[in-house]
Amino acid sequence: MTSFRLIMSLTKEEKSYIKKLGKRIVAIREEKGIKQKELSDLLDMDDGSLRRIESGRTNPTTTTLLSLSKALNVDVSELFQFK
Repeated sequence: MTSFRLIMSLTKEEKSYIKKLGKRIVAIREEKGIKQKELSDLLDMDDGSLRRIESGRTNPTTTTLLSLSKALNVDVSELFQFK
């Protein structure tokens, strides 16, 4: 499953946004008491892909964000609740 796009071609602002998104995913996962490995297993995603998403090193696809929100039991809009 391809779940991301490398962010090398993105602007500085876009890269910053993706980092904030990754931090928000981590915050929600930790609030739910879910370990990174557990979440990657729920998503049928390799650990490295999830680590890259959470660290803001990749731009997750819309379908990946939808899968993440379902696995975390939150509305997809909650992933974007950051400043």
